[in-house]
Amino acid sequence: MATLSDEKTADAIYTIEDVPTGTPNHAHDDLERKLLRKLDLRMSIIVVIYTLNYIDRSNATNARLQGFEQDLHLQGQQYSTVLSILFVGYIIMQVPANMFLYWLERPSLTLPACMVVWGAISALTGITKNYTDILLARFFLGFAEAPFYPGVLFLISGWYKRDELALRAALVSCGIPISSGFGALIASGILQGMEGKLGQAAWRWLFYIEGGITVSIAICAIFILPDFPHNTRWLTPEERALAISRLAKDGDGGTALGKRTSIQGLWDAVSDWKVWWFAAAFIVQLTGQSFYIYFPTLSATMGYDTTVSLLLCAPPWVFSTIAAFGLSRYSDKKQKRYRYYVASNALTALGFIISIFTMNTAARYLSLFLMAQVYAGYMVLWGWINNTFAGEPAKRAVAVALINCLANIGNIIGSYVWQSSWGPTYRNSYGVCLAMLCLSTGMFGGMHLYLKHLNEQMERKERGAKDDESLRDPIRFRYLL
Repeated sequence: MATLSDEKTADAIYTIEDVPTGTPNHAHDDLERKLLRKLDLRMSIIVVIYTLNYIDRSNATNARLQGFEQDLHLQGQQYSTVLSILFVGYIIMQVPANMFLYWLERPSLTLPACMVVWGAISALTGITKNYTDILLARFFLGFAEAPFYPGVLFLISGWYKRDELALRAALVSCGIPISSGFGALIASGILQGMEGKLGQAAWRWLFYIEGGITVSIAICAIFILPDFPHNTRWLTPEERALAISRLAKDGDGGTALGKRTSIQGLWDAVSDWKVWWFAAAFIVQLTGQSFYIYFPTLSATMGYDTTVSLLLCAPPWVFSTIAAFGLSRYSDKKQKRYRYYVASNALTALGFIISIFTMNTAARYLSLFLMAQVYAGYMVLWGWINNTFAGEPAKRAVAVALINCLANIGNIIGSYVWQSSWGPTYRNSYGVCLAMLCLSTGMFGGMHLYLKHLNEQMERKERGAKDDESLRDPIRFRYLL
């Protein structure tokens, strides 16, 4: 098993205890800044990978605008099923994939390997001929994509402190809005310029080209992505010691991955009711933000042609990316999570309300901006979850994967919320999403109050035992709210 040996664990403990006391403060700070710059630079490739992840996942929605349904003879709810089947494979694979990642401790190999597979499947989607073909391709695409996002969240939580996590989660997750915006731009160019080339429809070229790009980037990622602090080869001994010690000081039990087995982590996660509550709330949240699956369709309701409709998709997602950076950075600075998530959901709800009550072109386009920024709050939520389970990494690996995989039930449900018969106004769809957003806000609010109650209990206990040296650093007991 590829876990830490006793000798490695002892070395890690020695490093944690000795390095900070023997290093001058200014030298220590300089080394930490250098480490973070190096790490952030390496991690930045995840933005590119995640952008391709969502492009390969959502290119069917762009292809729909240029003959995808007609060429594959899709009827009735078959298109919705093609979208939703991806999340079935996605759900099945996430927990075992993250358990394997924890066991192997080599995300620099496992994540790019998954990327090669999903890129190949995406490219092969271009040769599908009928409903059965596309259904199988989409199912296995979800199966291959499943390990990536929970694996990335687990990877960054193994490197960054709690007050750095939301911003980094936003940085690596901004591929979601970037892909929605620039994926539409790329699609508009391919759909406009590749029709009939080599006797192939333009939507088929969309899958060929984007899948091929994914495979190429995956090969590069093998040499760029880090593993974990104790086994990343391009760290100097001083940087490795610092990476381990700063997490230990922050109250993270994850400085040595080999403390518990994957099976123990699975049991710890499934026996914690907070995991299930977060998962249920996320199912509702993703149902409420399911509009992103049909974003090109909603843009097309403004009456423009295919190219213009796709081009109009980009600005709202650029705004969403900027909002995500700003909100996540401020959330880290203030050490708060829930209030910023609520603010993001409130703006999204306003966008839904505008679209329900008007078909005015300018107003509906404004509503797309308000709706798109929902990902700012979504990324803050993932920072909150990693903070909440910032103890034993075996549990966190399963908890993150379990929450994310179950959350995608919301995407399956959401695939059927935007029925063609409800267009072009889609008032019923917006109404459903508005109700789901309100419900998820209340559910996360309940968790916020519970964690606040736990913090207050800890404070009372500490006040009653101020002289007890067995108490750990209080920061280790605090939940971020």
